[in-house]
Amino acid sequence: MVLKNRYEMLAATSGNQALELIGQGPLDVVLLDIVMPGFDGLDVLERIKQRAAPPQVIMLTATRTVKTAVAAMKLGAFDYVTKPFDVDELLLIVERAVQASALVREVEALRAEVGVRFGFENIIGRASRMQAPLRTVSMVAPLKTTVLITGESGTGKELIAKAVHYHSPRSQRPLITLNCAAIPESLLESELFGHERGAFTDAYIKKLGQFELADQGTLFLDEIGEMPPSTQAKILRVLEQGEFNRIGGEQPVRVDVRVIAATNRDLHQGMRDGTFRSDLYYRLNVVAIHLPPLRERRDDVVALLHHFLTAKATALGIPEKSFNNEALDLLLQYSWPGNVRELENLVERALVLSHEQVMTPDDLPQYLGNGNGAGHPAQQSVLRGETKLNEAVDQFEQDLIRRALSQTEYNQTRAAELLGTTRRILKYKMDKLGIIGGEDPA
Repeated sequence: MVLKNRYEMLAATSGNQALELIGQGPLDVVLLDIVMPGFDGLDVLERIKQRAAPPQVIMLTATRTVKTAVAAMKLGAFDYVTKPFDVDELLLIVERAVQASALVREVEALRAEVGVRFGFENIIGRASRMQAPLRTVSMVAPLKTTVLITGESGTGKELIAKAVHYHSPRSQRPLITLNCAAIPESLLESELFGHERGAFTDAYIKKLGQFELADQGTLFLDEIGEMPPSTQAKILRVLEQGEFNRIGGEQPVRVDVRVIAATNRDLHQGMRDGTFRSDLYYRLNVVAIHLPPLRERRDDVVALLHHFLTAKATALGIPEKSFNNEALDLLLQYSWPGNVRELENLVERALVLSHEQVMTPDDLPQYLGNGNGAGHPAQQSVLRGETKLNEAVDQFEQDLIRRALSQTEYNQTRAAELLGTTRRILKYKMDKLGIIGGEDPA
């Protein structure tokens, strides 16, 4: 009588009848009595909460006891109302429950949308060198296995990590991402493990770390090669024992977290020079996924261009555009040192600045070689004041060495001859620049 003017109501006279009605279609809220014929309200509550996407449940009873209230809340009841109830209070509680139910549906819809977005079919990797990594992703995703993703910056390591998470049994739980290179060393441990109140100056409240926030879910440690060795030892403890101590804490905190790590560095070189722990490397490297650079998967360039042209036009709210054949030739000939990320940014820039429906070489950056003062991207970056000279030199050498290795099918001796240097010097520069791959046949 109280609710019928505001909501569409269904009435059930027993627990069995209530479960039948719930099974016929989605409901937002159930008001459930404790004492009913058949089995009581707590049994019905437990069965409701076992269903997929259950409604919010408000318990009603004439006798409020602490024991019954605690039992109902432990089973997942939204709230608890004692009869005779206040009408305004009941209306307020039901309204809150309806809002909570709508929020749950919205979250489920967003999770489903995210799952589709990071589906295997949406990862563009038609080139032969992408098939093995994608097969590994599909095989390892349902497991708890730790994964190490390697590859140059911009190759899509975070995209792969998300695909692994959203195709795992943990997809309904959090995916927490932490870029180890973006956090100062002095703050990284607190960010990962949290701290107790008063653990250090400015620790005014207790803070949960990323491991606790990712409990039952996945923690993606991006750029783990930048992590200091002291923190690496504590990561190893979590992986091996499933526990850690907050800074200033005495009691260990237990968590169930799947760890996915990624790096663009050569961790083998890091182990040799002492900057990366070998025991952590072998604990992370249970399943390794290496993503090839875009210059080694040129078959994907056109597919990626079409994808970004559509996606960026939609996001920007502008009509779709295309490149003419001359512009496409330049894009296909370019070596893409910034990989997929560079291609994505270039497409967005061209869409924003071009006034024509069909874009030409004039709509592309000069360094692609359109005849208007072309230069290497490292040179342009220095002249714009974005990069230091020594960083630009490293970038140029890295790009040149990678191209030579690619042209010689990763034979270091032949690549060194092509570059006019010795294999020893080439190997030194490869180690210095973090270039992986390329061995001479035995």
